[in-house]
Order: sequence, then structure tokens, then C-alpha cells
Amino acid sequence: MYSKNGSATVGARRFAITITMTVALTAASAGAETIATINGANIDSSVLEVYVQSRTQRPLREVSAQEREGLVSELKDLFILSTQPSSADLRKDPEIAAQLELRERAILAQAFAAKFLTDNVATEEEIQAEYETQAKLAPPMQFKVRHILVPTQSEAIALIDRLHTGSDFATLAMENSTGPSANDGGALPWFSPDQMVRPFSDAVAALEDGKYTSEPIQTEFGWHVILREESRTNEAPPLESVRDTIAQNVAQKKFQDHLEKLRADAASKN
Repeated sequence: MYSKNGSATVGARRFAITITMTVALTAASAGAETIATINGANIDSSVLEVYVQSRTQRPLREVSAQEREGLVSELKDLFILSTQPSSADLRKDPEIAAQLELRERAILAQAFAAKFLTDNVATEEEIQAEYETQAKLAPPMQFKVRHILVPTQSEAIALIDRLHTGSDFATLAMENSTGPSANDGGALPWFSPDQMVRPFSDAVAALEDGKYTSEPIQTEFGWHVILREESRTNEAPPLESVRDTIAQNVAQKKFQDHLEKLRADAASKN
């Protein structure tokens, strides 16, 4: 409850993940089989494959025979309803026509993005460069702390007074803290300053190892009394342990750069 919920880079990552994790599109192949014909419209195996993936998030080969039967029945109903004579008139309805166009353009845009990412994988040189950049941006220190979270400033001041008279920090945390770490005596895992809300991380950075805050620290969660137990140099993880994430980030940046160029080209034509 004391940590941040994200960053600017997370927003870009979510956008790229949304693009690449959309419903899988399976192109109809020349050898696709017709599994049913409804009012003159053929349902082929490629359509069923896409429908199954959209409904179950699994490929057709992984669904049971019973599931397949039920999904085929659903698909037939879609074709029955969409091939009724009134469908032609429904397509002329402005709202429905707009929905159909948006759906088609979304599918094409998602397929374009997925193909771009497949065709523009990160090179070893790009992965190494991105890794070095991220390593330089990482905070230089990590901290191990305990904290006591209480609703009011006066409660926090009273706890600091008890610490001044020799009370044990962990015991006070277990007895008084409203935070989730109370049962552990207020102990938090090792963290970097950028993982915490600003007032909390600033207070920790200003302390010395073994010292606690002499004044209560206010955050959106309440009032904190913080003990900085230890600190250490924040070393970058080995490249191999983060290679996949780095490669994905590089590919996503390529896509964002390409999208910016496409936006500029479109703006210049209008």
C-alpha cells in the first residue's frame, strides 16, 4: 500500500502489450475446410479457429470434442442471425455501419502492429544498448526499512516519543501499525526509492542506517514512523535475466517511433 502504481514507461508498455495480446487472427488458408454452410454462407475451419481462440483463449486443437461442438453451434447461430434478409437493411443503419467499420479497422490495426513487432525484433546491439541505458537510470541505492503506519499525526508523535525512551520498533509496529507489514514488525522488502511514494522515499534517503524519523512522515496512506535498518548499492541484474524484457521494450520503442512517423505522414497529407 506504500508503493507506486506505475510510471510513464509502464504506460507505453501497457499500450504495446495491448496491441500484441489482442485476439489472435488466423488467416484463411487455401486449404481451409468448409465445416458448415448457412443460408449460402460457408463457415470454414479458419473462421472456427479464430472464433475458438476469441472465446476460450486457446487454439482449436486444445478444446475437447464437446467444447468444439458447442462452439460450432454458437458460430452457426451467428451466421444464421447475420444472414437474415433484414441484415442488409441493418448494415445501412449509421450506428451499426460505424461499429462495423471500427471493428474492421481495429482488427487491421492490431494485425499491422503484430506483424511490425514480429518483423522488427531487437538486435543484440540494441538489447545491449538498452540494458546499459536502463542500468544508468536505476537509482544507485536500495534500502531495508521498518515502518509504522497510523491514521493521525498525534499517534505517530506518541510512537516516536516511545522510541526515544527505548521502546522496540518492531514491537510498536506489531501493536500499532495499520499497514500490511504490521505482523512482520513493520519490515519491508529491499526497495529502490523509485518504488515508493515520494515523501516516504525522501525520508528514507535522508536517514542513516539504524536511525528512525524524528518527525512523522505523511503520505496518502496516513502517517509513518520509519526506521532505516540497512542500505546497499543497487546493482543491475545480469543481462541474461532480463534479456526478454529488454528485447520486448526495444521492439515496443521501435513500434512507437514508427507510429509517430505514420502520424506525421498522415498529418502532412491533411
